[in-house]
Amino acid sequence: MPAHAFIYSLVIAVTAGFAAGYIGSLMILEKMALVGDALSHVALPGLAIGILLNFYPFIGAFAFLFGSAVAIWYLRKITRLSFETLVGTMFTLALAVGILIIPEVDLLEALFGDITKVVLVDAVLAVILSAVAIILTKIIYNRLVLSIISEELATSSRVNVSRINLLYLILVSLVVSIGIKIVGTMLVGFLVVTPAAAAKNISYNKFRYSVLSGSFGVVSASAGVVLSSLLNLPAGPLAVLSGMTIFLITVTMRWASK
Repeated sequence: MPAHAFIYSLVIAVTAGFAAGYIGSLMILEKMALVGDALSHVALPGLAIGILLNFYPFIGAFAFLFGSAVAIWYLRKITRLSFETLVGTMFTLALAVGILIIPEVDLLEALFGDITKVVLVDAVLAVILSAVAIILTKIIYNRLVLSIISEELATSSRVNVSRINLLYLILVSLVVSIGIKIVGTMLVGFLVVTPAAAAKNISYNKFRYSVLSGSFGVVSASAGVVLSSLLNLPAGPLAVLSGMTIFLITVTMRWASK
C-alpha cells in the first residue's frame, strides 16, 4: 500500500471513527442500533451513480443518505411507524437497486471499502465533516437525550423533537458516508453501533459513555487500517473484528465487576 494512502486512511479512521462512535452513543440510547446499520446500505445507489457518471462517489452516497433521512423522518411523522420499520423497507430497496446498477468490477470496493485508493481530498473532507458532525451532535445531545426519556417532557421544555430527530438522522447519514471509504457500505453501520455498545457496558454517566464511544470508534477503525496494511487484507472486516474484540472485553469487565 502506498504510504500516503495509509496516512490518509488513518486520518479518516481517527476522525470518522470518533464521530461515528460519539453519534452512535445516542443511537444506542434511542434503541435504534439496527437503523444505523440499515441506513448505511442506502448509500449504495449513490455510490453506483457516482461511479457510472464519473463524479466523486461521496457526493452521490451522501445525497442518497440525506434524501433517505428526510424521507424516513417525514414518513414517520405522518404514519407514526417506527424508524426501524421505515429504514428496513428503504434499505432493502436501495441495496437491490445499487447492486443492479453498480459495475461488477467496483462492487466489492463499494461493499467493503478499499483504503489503497484513499486520496488527500478524502482525508480533508473526513476531518472537516467529522468536526461539523461532532460539534452539532454536542449541541443537540442533551435535548435529544431528553426527547428519548420523554417526548412530552421535551416538548414542555420547548424542545422541537421533530426537528431534533431530523437533524440527528442527517448527522448519522453524514458520518456513515464518511466511513464508507474505509469499511464500505456493508460494514460501516458497525461504526455507529458496536463502539457505543461496548462503551455502554462500562459507563456509569453520560460524559464517560459518550467519550468512550468515540474512543472505541477510533481504536476499532484505526486497528482495521493498521492491520490491513500489515496483513494485506480488507480494512472493513478487520475493523469489525477489532470492534467486536473491544466489545467482548467490556462484557467481561462488566461481568467481573458484578
